[in-house]
Amino acid sequence: MAKREGWRSRAAFKLMQLNKRYDLMRNGDVVVDLGAAPGGWLQAAREIVGGTGFVLGVDLQPISKLHYDNVATIVADITNIGTPAAIKEKLPRDADVIISDAAPSISGVWDVDHARSIELAKAAISIAEKVLVPGGGLLIKVFQGDLLDDFLDEVRQRFEFVKMSKPLASRKGSAEIYIIGKGFKQISVV
Repeated sequence: MAKREGWRSRAAFKLMQLNKRYDLMRNGDVVVDLGAAPGGWLQAAREIVGGTGFVLGVDLQPISKLHYDNVATIVADITNIGTPAAIKEKLPRDADVIISDAAPSISGVWDVDHARSIELAKAAISIAEKVLVPGGGLLIKVFQGDLLDDFLDEVRQRFEFVKMSKPLASRKGSAEIYIIGKGFKQISVV
């Protein structure tokens, strides 16, 4: 269905469903999409923010260009300490929303895959602390597991509203869950 409708991935449906439910992104917003390849979330975010917003995709791999003036991409590792500065250089202003559908390369060892997922989610939080406007929003995919509760506590320290959600477009039996944060407090927690 995604291909028929012109989306680069079925993940676009997940983002659209989550945004409809939680009202994270709006027309005119500046959005940073972490782990953006192949670009399904970039497309969906661009549709939501319209022609007056801006969407920046960040991934380890180059992303095929979307032909909109207000969509840009960079090749960067979100766990690299210099990535937030590279992101800020490309943004017209601080971001209203950070979204991350980043996932680790799957090893097949669940504890390892879960821990790597949490590491990527923590990198997204670190980037949010440097590029997100006060009151801004966050949407991060993580794999469920024993490190999730501690990660949720970290998100709660930084956002007024925190919720876990699984969109209908997620496959049944998938261990992925999405963390929504609204009302960024812009505090640095050590």
